[in-house]
Amino acid sequence: PDGLLGQATPEATHLIKVACECVTGQRDGMSVFGTDYETRDGTCIRDYIHVEDLAKAHVMALDYMAKGGESQVLNCGYGRGFTVREVIDVVKAESGVDFPVQETERRAGDPAALMADNTRIKSVLGWQPDYDDLNTIVRTALAWEKIWQQKKAGH
Repeated sequence: PDGLLGQATPEATHLIKVACECVTGQRDGMSVFGTDYETRDGTCIRDYIHVEDLAKAHVMALDYMAKGGESQVLNCGYGRGFTVREVIDVVKAESGVDFPVQETERRAGDPAALMADNTRIKSVLGWQPDYDDLNTIVRTALAWEKIWQQKKAGH
């Protein structure tokens, strides 16, 4: 939440990262891949998770295993999703920056919606998210992107 951790992957493809790079001027614009899905606005729905909640789940899983817990597959997410357009709208609103968005064809293999069923991670590990809010996720991603750009520029 303090903006000190984030994704520094060059040429990232994750939606929030790409949109934040548009805000900070690293990209001229972005594309939406498919607008004809059977979703509330025609764009894909995904379950976006804050990096702190994801890290917390991993630490809890390691602790569980260290205490003798059996290996399991546990989905980590909030159990609900946002469309690509909704995410872009939140990035624009949180940043106050409007950037070009081009609508293009679907990518092969992209399902209309993907959301985690977090029932088991909550019951097995007792995991509860702390940052289950798209505006918070975007705000902290924007803060990171701005700090990251300053570091890369040597400031």
